[in-house]
Amino acid sequence: MAMGEWISVQSSRELHQHELRIERSHLEEEPRREQVELALVYEQRGIHPSQAKRVAAALMADPHTALDTHAREELGIDPHELAGSPWLAAGTSFALFAVGAIIPVIPFVFLAGHTAAAVAATASMVGLFVIGAAITPLTGRSIWRSGFRQLAFGLAAGRGDLSVGTLFGVAVG
Repeated sequence: MAMGEWISVQSSRELHQHELRIERSHLEEEPRREQVELALVYEQRGIHPSQAKRVAAALMADPHTALDTHAREELGIDPHELAGSPWLAAGTSFALFAVGAIIPVIPFVFLAGHTAAAVAATASMVGLFVIGAAITPLTGRSIWRSGFRQLAFGLAAGRGDLSVGTLFGVAVG
């Protein structure tokens, strides 16, 4: 999972870097065309055409500002924050999955059979809800909404795993 997270973030970063190289090339090779494009962006946002042309010309005067503006306005990316750190994403993913994997395993240390499975399932559901609720300070959403959303996605993923296991004859139950 951690490697998948690393690849995802790194690929996103590389895509944005590639898009920035293309945009930089366009700005160097066809600055007039890029200025017209930028003016059109501002016109579409409601700025009067003559004002949009003046703003675009002013922004195009400095190559760094021009690239930054085109990246934000055309590509929708912030060139200074290219998808975060792949290493941080991988490390966080690894730690969270490792800690999360402990929750359903602990009951099997102390219990056996269906009792252990029921306690593990219940602990997992409580854990999913708590994780969803815990992120609300970052999202500003309702504890209940976030908690139940996390629980619903976790249950859906578990149901999918069970279905695949059943399909291949390796499901426990």
